[in-house]
Amino acid sequence: MWQTLFHFPINWLLTLWAIGSVVSIAWAAREQGLRGALRSYLPTVLIVGAIVGLLLPRLSEHGALPIRGYGFMLLIGLVSGVGLAMHRARRMGINPEMIHVLAFWMVLAGIVGARSFYVIEYWHQYHQPTLLATLKEIVNFTKGGLVVFGSAVGAGLALLLFVRTYHLPGLALADLISPSVMLGLACGRVGCFLNGCCFGGVCDEPWAVRFPPGSPAYQAQAKEGQFTVFGLRLVPDEEERPIIKSVERGSPAERAGLLPGQRLKRVGVNELEWPTPTVDEALFALQQARTVGDRVHVYVVDEPLPASWTLATSPGLTLPIHPAQIYAAVDALLLCLLLLAYYPYRRRDGEVFALMITIHPISRFLQEWTRVDEASIFGTGLTISQNVSIFMLLGAIGLWCYLLRRPRGSVWPRPLAAA
Repeated sequence: MWQTLFHFPINWLLTLWAIGSVVSIAWAAREQGLRGALRSYLPTVLIVGAIVGLLLPRLSEHGALPIRGYGFMLLIGLVSGVGLAMHRARRMGINPEMIHVLAFWMVLAGIVGARSFYVIEYWHQYHQPTLLATLKEIVNFTKGGLVVFGSAVGAGLALLLFVRTYHLPGLALADLISPSVMLGLACGRVGCFLNGCCFGGVCDEPWAVRFPPGSPAYQAQAKEGQFTVFGLRLVPDEEERPIIKSVERGSPAERAGLLPGQRLKRVGVNELEWPTPTVDEALFALQQARTVGDRVHVYVVDEPLPASWTLATSPGLTLPIHPAQIYAAVDALLLCLLLLAYYPYRRRDGEVFALMITIHPISRFLQEWTRVDEASIFGTGLTISQNVSIFMLLGAIGLWCYLLRRPRGSVWPRPLAAA
């Protein structure tokens, strides 16, 4: 896990935006003229500028933007996916600027869709006392919190609108961009691994991974009592407040005098303190102590003085778990390569896209069995992603039935010489 790669000064980011905007418009103006270049690039330039100048400073830390591994890999996925689609379009004699404009539509709608699905599913994590604080939590997606199927819905709607607006062959266009979608997904899943989200269940495979304190996997395992945090197992009482269920014998917590049945009211690490109204917040506070020498203070109800101890060793890592994010990344990359290989042999427009939405939901359904970060819904025993996978597969079957009734041929028949 590598959640923060480095910090980038906001002033440098604004400078790069200005230089990049001028270079992009000047480069496009050579082929399209200044008016055409402005029409193609100006909306993107202005939106990116608004994000860099207005939104990112609110997310900065001491004038520098933390570059998260998750957000960085999303950017890599976007650039590589769009670049691949533009390269393939150019080789087929199609104006690559069409791909650039389409990418802007789909990325914007995809992010909104992916974030909306996640926020709806985990609303309790984002609801804050004020509207401004809630909005700030919602837009801070660089730490994770996107649902792939939500992005598919948003991007799909954008594709339909784009096709209708510019009177383009929708199925042929969907075929062209399908490999890019899978390439972007592969990069995004590597971002999930760096962020620690979308984690798998406990396993004893030789390739199992372990995540550090503070990671979503560590938080989930600690909450389920799969291991103790400084010797404590916590459970919620009838009002969801943290109660000590058990104290591990010989642990720092036992030596400090903590007892089963006591209720935590706040936790301190060194000079900082956090209230602990829930088990999640209590575990988060305890996990802030990660370095040998950190001083931990646990305040419990009806006790005037805290139980305190100094760390002698690191709090440790999670139990070994499936690297579910890597499984998904490899799966998406292999599907990308398969779609690229199949593209020259397609017989009808839409077959490459249909192949993607046939294979991906099947693999995603199976991958969910290795993950434990999502609960089942609607009494089905299946996660939301597995339920959506079933509907996507049914849609793929319907699409194949439609395609096989159509005559052979493609709007863009010239196969790629090299992809």
